Amino acid sequence: MKSEETTTTKEVTSESVASKPRRSGMIWGIIHIILAAFSFSLMTMFLKLAGDLPTMEKAFFRNLVALFLAIFLLAKSEEKFKINKKSFPSVLFRCMFGTAGLIANFWAIDRLGLADSNMLNKMSPFFAIIMSVFILKEKPNVVEWLLVIMAFVGVVFIVKPGLGITSIPALVGLFSGFGAGTAYTFLRKATNSGERGMVVVMCFSLFSCLVTLPFFIINFQPMTTKQLIFMLLAGLGATGGQVNITAAYSFAPAKEISVYDYAQVIFAAIWGIWIFGEIPDILSIIGYVIIISAGVIRWRYALSKTKEENKETGDEEQK
Repeated sequence: MKSEETTTTKEVTSESVASKPRRSGMIWGIIHIILAAFSFSLMTMFLKLAGDLPTMEKAFFRNLVALFLAIFLLAKSEEKFKINKKSFPSVLFRCMFGTAGLIANFWAIDRLGLADSNMLNKMSPFFAIIMSVFILKEKPNVVEWLLVIMAFVGVVFIVKPGLGITSIPALVGLFSGFGAGTAYTFLRKATNSGERGMVVVMCFSLFSCLVTLPFFIINFQPMTTKQLIFMLLAGLGATGGQVNITAAYSFAPAKEISVYDYAQVIFAAIWGIWIFGEIPDILSIIGYVIIISAGVIRWRYALSKTKEENKETGDEEQK
């Protein structure tokens, strides 16, 4: 009896010790993802404060800062700028859809309230579920499809399709979510093939700079000192967001902490009300609640599903 009790005590102790690093990692992951949300919300705020600059000029400037960061970090790495040939098609499609989504997002930010544009961009996880069917050959279950439908019901409240031409910026904002969601799906495919995350960031930033450069040159508009400062701050916000999002997912899996990314909408709403005097209407607020609720349910469902799978694996190992 004593030996059994001792063994059980040792198992419980070892489990609690093992859980401490995991718990610590999750806390740091949450901290970093909230910092990323804060940084990206600052990026959108400074982009809007930069005022009447061409969208392509803003996109070029933002990606140029990220490109220098990626080159600097890769230059310090062991493998330097080596690209996995197998993952190249996925990286290319990630760059294409990511650039389209980014340009659409920047265009929408100048024409929508900050909270609306950020919320529509945060439809990306639900678009990722849809696109994973075609890109990764995954089969979402009934719960995941119902959550996608629920999120799109929330979109209807924000887009307000009955308002005609005034809903076009919202539709463009929604397209930014589609571009981002599809880009993230191709990113998953690339990293599953062994590609490094920072290589993808460099390729995406370089591709975006090359696409926006001709428009930047043709429609170049000189910046005032104030606009230049705001664009530099926007670039720093984007860089801070990318660094923290990368750090967050190195500490904890996306399924455990991704829900905290919706903090960006809350931060954006605060900047919108405080800086720009933008008060979301009741329909938009209903839309936010529905979409965020769908995101929270999806997060809880992913966690419970993982626990069940781990339990089944553990039972099989004991057998």
